[in-house]
Amino acid sequence: MTSDFDDLVLALEQFKEERDWGQFHTPKNLALAICGEAGELASELQWVGPEELSDNTVDRAMEEAADVLLYLISFSRSVNRDLLAAAFAKLEKNGRNYPVDKSRGTSAKYNQL
Repeated sequence: MTSDFDDLVLALEQFKEERDWGQFHTPKNLALAICGEAGELASELQWVGPEELSDNTVDRAMEEAADVLLYLISFSRSVNRDLLAAAFAKLEKNGRNYPVDKSRGTSAKYNQL
């Protein structure tokens, strides 16, 4: 039984293979692509106040967010690492760094708590 995430990874791999793009998907190139797409995501929301957030703006931002996700998956595969496992490990680490009793309601960095 596969998950939606597994299905997405397989579809992305097929898309990449059909176009022979694997040759371009080095860790460095993918990291730079992630930065570029994250910038495009930010640019969709830059200078937009909460009251100005239209469905069209959100749809465009979600397209950029999807690009970030796809490049993150490609990056993790290029370095032979499990992206979901890394995300769960990071969340656990953040839980240790930001205990609820010290971090609730504050934006202070963990070394300032």
